[in-house]
Amino acid sequence: MTNLYGRPDSVRDHGLFSLSELKPAALWKLVERSVELFHDREAHGLPLRGRVAGVLFTRTSTRTRTAFQTGIVRLGGTPISYGPHDLQLNTGESMADTARVLGSMLDLLVARTAGPLDELRELSSEGGLPVINAMAAEEHPTQGVCDLATLALAHGGLDGLSLLYVGEGNNTAVALAYGMAMVPGARGTFVTPPGYGLPAEVLRTARQIAGAAGAELVETHDLAEVPEQVDVVYTTRWQTTGTSKADPAWRDTFRPFHVDAALMRRWPHASFLHDLPAHRGDEVAGEVLDGPRSLAWTQATMKLCSAMAVLEATVGPATG
Repeated sequence: MTNLYGRPDSVRDHGLFSLSELKPAALWKLVERSVELFHDREAHGLPLRGRVAGVLFTRTSTRTRTAFQTGIVRLGGTPISYGPHDLQLNTGESMADTARVLGSMLDLLVARTAGPLDELRELSSEGGLPVINAMAAEEHPTQGVCDLATLALAHGGLDGLSLLYVGEGNNTAVALAYGMAMVPGARGTFVTPPGYGLPAEVLRTARQIAGAAGAELVETHDLAEVPEQVDVVYTTRWQTTGTSKADPAWRDTFRPFHVDAALMRRWPHASFLHDLPAHRGDEVAGEVLDGPRSLAWTQATMKLCSAMAVLEATVGPATG
């Protein structure tokens, strides 16, 4: 269980595993820095100059992988990229042995693996190097930083924001729940299909964090129970990257959670977010995703800026 009292003040020197492990001030620094870099990608002193960063992705990725590799280069570093079949992990070498080797050669590691978050913690502890979670089965924390930064950019701030999330309680939703829980006066309403909600432990931890921030986290399985006032509607792809669903009829369960123009009309001034990739006609209608209230493409651009912010925070600002 997350230790809420031992959360670090920053991601410096150890990387980022879960937003739940950060103090609010550390998260806000990442969000604010992401927005600064959105306005000016050159507003840094090349903090990764002379550093080598591993980029390990054993799952498909367009935005996150491109964002981190580009961010490493823009910050002056050298990326070393590994695909799903490039390391001897694929032939049976242990995670601990792999970590020791990577730690002896790299300055930091950005990783998306097929396994649980504990694998990333093992890479960090055994390798003695900071690791950035670029998506694990349990959580996608850098997406959460990106999402909050996009909202801060578009809405001029986060305090008191009312967000409605519609869809599966997946790793993106987990990061969003932890992030919204730290926003003073915010309300996060998660409408999830029955059997596909946020994990109970996540909901407990997020509500515990929210209690300290004066925020509110609600989960329901009925769109009729959503709040009257909503500033943001967020959805994600129904089939989360690298996962499958045991129930062959799962699409029937998800169909009522489709975000279309009729749903958006309930809140005429609400913006729309989607972490992409999107399947028009499934979780969202094309007219919503590509409509004037959609922030999805700003959100995609913010992936680079938030990746740069996390990378910079991990190694510290440039010196000299």
